[in-house]
Amino acid sequence: MQTLHADVVAISPLTEFVHKVILKPIESVKFEAGQYLQVVLGEKDKRAFSIASRPSQCDELELHIGASAVDSYAMQTLEHLRDAHTNNTKVTIETGLGISQLRLQCERPIILLAGGTGFSYAKSMADHLSEIGCDRPVLFYWGVREESALYAHTEMQTWANSRENFTFIPVVENPTVSWTGHTGYVHKAVMSDIASLSPYDIYMAGRFDMIGIVRDDFIAHGAIRENMYADAFAFIK
Repeated sequence: MQTLHADVVAISPLTEFVHKVILKPIESVKFEAGQYLQVVLGEKDKRAFSIASRPSQCDELELHIGASAVDSYAMQTLEHLRDAHTNNTKVTIETGLGISQLRLQCERPIILLAGGTGFSYAKSMADHLSEIGCDRPVLFYWGVREESALYAHTEMQTWANSRENFTFIPVVENPTVSWTGHTGYVHKAVMSDIASLSPYDIYMAGRFDMIGIVRDDFIAHGAIRENMYADAFAFIK
């Protein structure tokens, strides 16, 4: 883990409730694809967010912060970052955290599953896999409630078009009549598409209650627990 200061370079909206934050650390950062950082608000107040950047972007860190309630965990962090940006002051961050980073030492096909802003966790891995020329099959499932939340749809479709072994599957829980893609819960779409999950390495990010359900359903669908990765596992039974 590295503890260091960073400038808040930019904060911009991705949707009504999701903001992209760009941090520039005062020194190069070392992290693995799929790790997270903590924004330090106080000695005992540290807020965790997945790093959306790929590891080669060691001089700039991208976060996707979903914040809708005024007093929420995420909104308080966003306001802290906005204050630093406005006043041109630095924030303190801790980087290189997490144990669910991308594993490259095997040849198993990969499923990246993200719910909502859990997208940033999977995006870091997807971009890294593209950069290193990975030839393993990679299926990226991104589940959202409304189509408007697919803020990186075009970007990820471009990613999928970059290599024959990459596939991007957006899933909308509450679709409009014009939506022609997958619908419902994102993990149900995975199980509908794939007869057995036993051959796959599976990386997951989303709400803790969601991840617990997904884990259990995936295991029942053949997934091997040791080949499933989510930092949420440390906090759920």
